[in-house]
Amino acid sequence: MKVCGVEINSNDVNVCLLSLAEEVFQLPDFRSRRLTLTDINSAKDLRYFQQTFAKLMADYSVDKVVIRQRPMKGKFAGGAVGFKLEAAIELIADLDVTIMSPTDIKESLKRNPVHIPYGDTGLKIYQEVAFNTAFAYLMKDKYAPKED
Repeated sequence: MKVCGVEINSNDVNVCLLSLAEEVFQLPDFRSRRLTLTDINSAKDLRYFQQTFAKLMADYSVDKVVIRQRPMKGKFAGGAVGFKLEAAIELIADLDVTIMSPTDIKESLKRNPVHIPYGDTGLKIYQEVAFNTAFAYLMKDKYAPKED
């Protein structure tokens, strides 16, 4: 399964492609690490961003896009541009998108920690949240607590 982890930060979308096959994780080559909405007030640029993201996901046969949820209010609340980008991604036809809360990500990573130092992955530092989001999604059911 190929999962694209997404972190939205202002008008930037940081992405990380992670695949899991037969209990082995891989970080396939991926031509983009970050997509940016250049003009936040332009419908044309928003459509271009959406088309670029859709093409990227189609080219790499991504099975699932997992977006790290941002709070709606409070000190760390996401901005309007970020929610606009999130909606643009969610509205892409034939793209399976889910939102994962920071709490769920943290719980999954606690149960299933990454066993290599992040620096050894070859990813950029700004991709770490996107990587953790994808990894947490892939591992979320691995050692989930049993319900009675």
